[in-house]
This record gives sequence, C-alpha cells and structure tokens, in this order.
Amino acid sequence: MTNTNTQSVGGERSLPTRDLGGLEVSALGYGAMVLSPGVYGEVDDERGERALRAAVDAGATIIDTSDGYGADGHNERLIGRALRGRRDQVAIATKFGFRLPEGVEPHPFPIGYAFGELAVNADPRHVRGYAEASLRGLETDYIDLYYPHFPDPQVPFEDTVGAVAELIEAGLVRHLGLSNVTADQLRAAHAVHPVAAVQIEWSMWKPAEPELLAAARELGVGLVPWSPLGAGFLTGTVGQVAEGDFRQNAPRFDAANLKANNDRFAPVRGIADELGVTPAQLALAWLLHQDPRVVPIPGSRTPKHIEENLAAAHVRLDADVLARLDGILAETEVEGGTLL
Repeated sequence: MTNTNTQSVGGERSLPTRDLGGLEVSALGYGAMVLSPGVYGEVDDERGERALRAAVDAGATIIDTSDGYGADGHNERLIGRALRGRRDQVAIATKFGFRLPEGVEPHPFPIGYAFGELAVNADPRHVRGYAEASLRGLETDYIDLYYPHFPDPQVPFEDTVGAVAELIEAGLVRHLGLSNVTADQLRAAHAVHPVAAVQIEWSMWKPAEPELLAAARELGVGLVPWSPLGAGFLTGTVGQVAEGDFRQNAPRFDAANLKANNDRFAPVRGIADELGVTPAQLALAWLLHQDPRVVPIPGSRTPKHIEENLAAAHVRLDADVLARLDGILAETEVEGGTLL
C-alpha cells in the first residue's frame, strides 16, 4: 500500500519529521553535493540555487553539505546565497576536514575508487578555523549539525570530537555528527560528547554495517544515509556515465558492471511499477522503513526530481512488500566496489 500525497502549508509542502538526537528535521533531507561542478559534470550556480529553493519549498528542512564540495568552499557559498532570508526554515549540516588552509598537512587514507585515496586533516588545532570558514560561506552564525567528514588516520578521534564539543559550548555549533565511522568510533565519540547523527553510505545496493546500526540504536543516535540512491543508480535511469562525471571512478559504474547491475535490479524496479511509484521513491521509502531515526539525503539538480524524491516520505510499504524487497536484495550480488 502506498500514499504519496503531500500537504501544503503556507504555500510550501510539509513532510513528516524525524529526530536526529534532539534535532527535529524532515524525514528526507537534501544532499547538496550534486550542485558543485565535478560531481555529475558541469552545473551553473543559478541552477544550483534554484534546486536548493525547490528542496525547501518541497518540505526539506535539512540541507547537507561539506567544506570539501566544490573548489574553495563553493557548495557552502552557494547554499549561503540560496538561503538568504530562509535560514530559520532549515537546519544546515556540514562537514569538515577536506578544505585545508595553506601549510596544513594532508593525511591520506585509502578508498575504493579509481583515484585510490583521499586526504583530510582533523587535528583539533584547525577545527575552529574550519568552522569559521564554513560559517562565512554559509552566511550564518551557527551550524546545526557539524561532522568530521572522515576520521583522520593520524589524529586520535576523541581529540577531533573534543574540538567540536568546544564549538558547541561556544555556540557556533548546535549538534555533533559523525561521518563514515565504525561502531567503536561512535561509542568512543559518544563518551566525549553526545552524538546526534551518524552519516553513512547506505542504500539498497550498499548495506549498512550491522554493528554500527546496533550501536546507533542503543545510543539513540540518528542515521543519515548518504548516496541513498546509489549515486543515482537506483533511479533506474543510468545507462552510462559521461565525461566529467565522478562516477567514472566508481567500479560499480564501469560499463560492464553497470549493465550487469541494471539487469540484476530489474525485479526491484518491477515492484516500483506495481506500486505506482518511481524506483527512486521506492529506494528512499525502503530506507525510511528501516528505522524511525533514518533521514536520507538524496540530491538532484532538477526541481521535478527533487519534489518526487521528497514525496517518498509519504510512501507506505506494507510488510509483504518489505519482505519481497528484502528477499530480492539478499539474493542480488552487486558488481564492483564502493567508496569505502
């Protein structure tokens, strides 16, 4: 059984809300990474601002970004401009550690994409400076949810968390988030300061770590799936990736792997057809049904697709549908690795 109706409030649409460790937000947020060049190819700022306003108009009350999205804080600056006069309507979540000032040493770590590694610096000496740069770009005086983007392999994680706790005490940040962590790292961080949310890669084609889910549930920590549509794969519309698209670095989007994966996910798309929803709506609704504290952050550049994605917050899946989906996913082997 499904229901995709939305309600209008004051000319804007209302979504159900969920709790991220004391931060109340819409059940689906908006991931703004796609609005910076170099992700899915080129995009201009006018289109990006239009997409952000469409997300807020459609009911998203949490916008996710990072100091590392786009050159020189591009993504944060775009959000700052787009949300002028609307700051009180949204929670802004951003991440730190990638945008390194001159002279700050990068600390590399391995990943599963073709370029092999990323590098961060989450030394507590630099964290306040990162936050102040993000505040300037976002044109705000506080960050609702602040995440270390990745644990720094050369810095004790508790030290990084302690630096964010100092920002909370100073009023620059309201809630601590973690991103791309293990269950042990979550527990260690939570012992330093309460964690509101953990951001993890989680979707129909990338399961979450059971130990991490268990720890989050035990501690009352919200879960924010990034790439909840499998970098667009779960929309059912990706037959190839173009030049300049970051997915060319992702093994799952290699031409042969992509064809095999599209074939293997045909039964999931078939269930979406049966229910009268888009494949993307089904993928998002499935995530929402996994836990009451899950808040996925899909991203899109097109207002129509943004509205469709957010409408998934109103899709209800009965036990039979969920069991069928889980059975299909358990038997579906995905070709190619992921980022982590």
